[in-house]
Amino acid sequence: MASAKSEGFVWLWHYLSRHKKVFLPSLLALFFTAGLSLVFPWFLKDLIGDPSDALRRGVEPAEVVRKVDADVLVMLGALALQAFIGYWRVQGFIRSGEAALNDMRKDLFDHLTLLPISFFQEQRTGALSNRISADLAVVRETLITTVPQAARQTVILIGGLAAVFYSSWKLSLMMLSCIPFVVLAVALIGRRVKAHSKASQDALSESSTIVEEVCQAIADVKSYGNESYECHRYGKSLKHYYEVTVRGARTRGLFLSFIIFVMFGTIAGVVWLGARMLSHGEITQLQFTSFILFSIFVGASLGAFPEIMAQISAMNGASERLREVLAQTPERQGGGILKDFRGEVSMSGVVFRYPSRPEQEVLRGVTFAVKPGQRVALVGSSGGGKSTIFSLLLGFYEAEAGGIRFDGEDIQKLDIAKLRKQLAVVPQEVMLFGGTIAENIAYGKPGANQAEIESAARVANAHEFIIGMPEGYETTVGPRGVKLSGGQRQRIAIARAVLADPRVLLLDEATSALDAESERLVNEALERLLHGRTSLVIAHRLSTVRNADLILVVQNGSIVESGTHDELMSLAGTYRILVETQLV
Repeated sequence: MASAKSEGFVWLWHYLSRHKKVFLPSLLALFFTAGLSLVFPWFLKDLIGDPSDALRRGVEPAEVVRKVDADVLVMLGALALQAFIGYWRVQGFIRSGEAALNDMRKDLFDHLTLLPISFFQEQRTGALSNRISADLAVVRETLITTVPQAARQTVILIGGLAAVFYSSWKLSLMMLSCIPFVVLAVALIGRRVKAHSKASQDALSESSTIVEEVCQAIADVKSYGNESYECHRYGKSLKHYYEVTVRGARTRGLFLSFIIFVMFGTIAGVVWLGARMLSHGEITQLQFTSFILFSIFVGASLGAFPEIMAQISAMNGASERLREVLAQTPERQGGGILKDFRGEVSMSGVVFRYPSRPEQEVLRGVTFAVKPGQRVALVGSSGGGKSTIFSLLLGFYEAEAGGIRFDGEDIQKLDIAKLRKQLAVVPQEVMLFGGTIAENIAYGKPGANQAEIESAARVANAHEFIIGMPEGYETTVGPRGVKLSGGQRQRIAIARAVLADPRVLLLDEATSALDAESERLVNEALERLLHGRTSLVIAHRLSTVRNADLILVVQNGSIVESGTHDELMSLAGTYRILVETQLV
């Protein structure tokens, strides 16, 4: 547990140290203001215990009043200085803490974008983002509130202990007898608090994921009349979260109650012993008053530590989960760059299994070659491996055996990120981002100007419907593009690909779910997009297949036939059966 805690703090310091010019002065200011707070009981003991002793010793009342006035002025001055420094200290902690958190968020997001597709396919929709946001909220609370509180209470505790030992070592030793019990409780219960915190964050992430999934698929929820089902599912998730949280609250409550009992029980015993010592003349009224006042400060500091330790345990659980994400292996980075890429694509003996299904061979020795500018159609029944071929060409996965080459260069030796800049995908189900139409088109070429965006839209047969909207290119498309029709989304995707100006196009035939007019417009746009480029098309319609320079028939992970439409029809094989049964 100690190792996990140290790892959590080392990880936090890695981010805080980037802003140490703000954080460290704020920390020093905190130590100083915490020390100033001990001025209050130091002079308060004189105001309570010293005047009566002084009068009994025959000191003139006017002298006593003068000393009391001086003590009050010093106390007020210390409080004013503490307030002034505290103002800047709070700002410094917030500035450095929030800056460190922004660095964490940036690093997490940057790392997420570099992770392989397989990582995201193992996560539920929205679960990852919700989990990260919840864990970062715990870390934020620790950085902004708990760390300053821990530092402050530590200074007060150490200063208070020094003062009580100065007042009476005998009473101080009795008071400190409770420390071993506190340490033991922290060691035993802190581990359970951390476990409950992780379980609580998991449960909260689960309930948040349900909300996100239902909002994204609200049309399906309503079309099936499953509103009550989803309400029940969400209620069940919230109940689980509540139960986990309550279990954690019991542990934290037990921890706090035990500490309070031990601490205040010890204080009661100390006061009892002090009263007996006072009555026997072993301690003066001023010493006893000093001891009581500083004991209150020490007790308050000790009382704050159980909650501080519980929050730190929760932070360790949260940071551990965040570090698990950062520990995930990213995609291969770096490599060669294709200069003057011509668009030649080939696979040779490619064998592949999905990491999540290692027992199932998805591709079995796939081999083909596509010449620059050639149009190739991939046909076959669903589940044959066509989409998997696209995923491998995009570098989403690595082949188990065989080679994938672009212009004769092995994909393993190429910079995958730069290679993808030369490829473009127009999927069957287009996912648009929730911004404007212009922003979605410009995604193909970040930084494109308005003229370039409109030119791409004209090529994609999208300009006319866009300018017909009230806000034109500034029209928001809604989450995943729900405000646009299927044909409109397809043309936006084509415009995006036009703007990207790739050498190789991968098309999962985009017209299979469109009405006749939308299909005509999309096909016209696709013809313009395909001109002069290498293209591989997952084809579902005979009209697309007929125009292909080469047809690859993919069945059960293998290419069983290849050739032109006329050549394959003359073979009377799988392709002809597909055509005659209208599966193409």
